[in-house]
Amino acid sequence: MNTVVLVKQVPDTTEVKINPETGTLIRAGVPSIINPYDHFALQTALELKKKHGFKVTLVSMGPGQAKAVLQLGLALGADEAVLLSDMAVAGSDTWATSYALARTVKKIGKADIIFCGMQAIDGDTAQTGPGVAQHLGMAQITFCESVEVDGRRIIVRKQIDGGHEILEAKPPVLLSMVMTKDYVPQYPSFPAVHESLKKPYHVWSAADVEADPQFLGLKGSPTQVSRIYPPPQREKAAMFSGSGQEGVDKILDIMRREHFIGE
Repeated sequence: MNTVVLVKQVPDTTEVKINPETGTLIRAGVPSIINPYDHFALQTALELKKKHGFKVTLVSMGPGQAKAVLQLGLALGADEAVLLSDMAVAGSDTWATSYALARTVKKIGKADIIFCGMQAIDGDTAQTGPGVAQHLGMAQITFCESVEVDGRRIIVRKQIDGGHEILEAKPPVLLSMVMTKDYVPQYPSFPAVHESLKKPYHVWSAADVEADPQFLGLKGSPTQVSRIYPPPQREKAAMFSGSGQEGVDKILDIMRREHFIGE
């Protein structure tokens, strides 16, 4: 089977900068990492490669500096990488991003399984993966913890509230991965990084993937950010010591002072 893993470079900090005019992240000069959920998805795909010999192709969308996360994936064992990098896609919301990524996957060719992280830590929308599946007319399973393949059967353990489900699908299918409690991210050795430089790496434009410009970037994004602002800082919590009755009396005093209850 041919597998495609969607990976994203995200800021490695909560102190992100925001463009006040567009409401988008300013990524220049901000330390970046591979999105942790995508890292887990990548390792899942690579485990299947070891067992079954699947081909693993990485896909990312972003500026030139996003090459770093693709090079990481190649060094870990992926076979090929594609970066969709074009000013036309700058500022894309989840719909426009999923459209652009879907066009990229379509240009790559046959994709039996598309892996992606459940969500990106810089947006937390969890919409891009399902959006790619929708644009490609492909089945999808979200919140996947593990994946096994038996012939043409793809068997998935899916996380649900209070437990899990075991689901089965046939390719093509998109799987969005959650991170399990025992997950430990892997990083390549220096020799592996050196060898990865010999692997195929492509940079494509929006025109290369035949994406319609009207569906890209800020103009092609139906989601418009009206305002971004940090949440108000909360007051520090008050800590009390003493007996249970003394604690209750102090809480009642505060509630009276704040007019939550009467005198």
